[in-house]
Amino acid sequence: MFSKKTFWANLASLVLLAGTSGVAVAEMPSSPSDNPSQFQHIEQPLRMKVGVAIAGLTLIGLELWWFLLYKSPES
Repeated sequence: MFSKKTFWANLASLVLLAGTSGVAVAEMPSSPSDNPSQFQHIEQPLRMKVGVAIAGLTLIGLELWWFLLYKSPES
């Protein structure tokens, strides 16, 4: 199945990924008046919106192709 080299490489990568996935903790406001009632709107450039939409549709298309249309070569 797996060789020792593959096992240790996978274990090392798991440890490295687990060690770098820290979560930043934000400080909570001390009083309710410091906390705005709504989120602040940040306008994104149109190029960014279009790029993200195209990337998402491309990934969805690749997944559909892979699971529904891809035929593995006959052995």
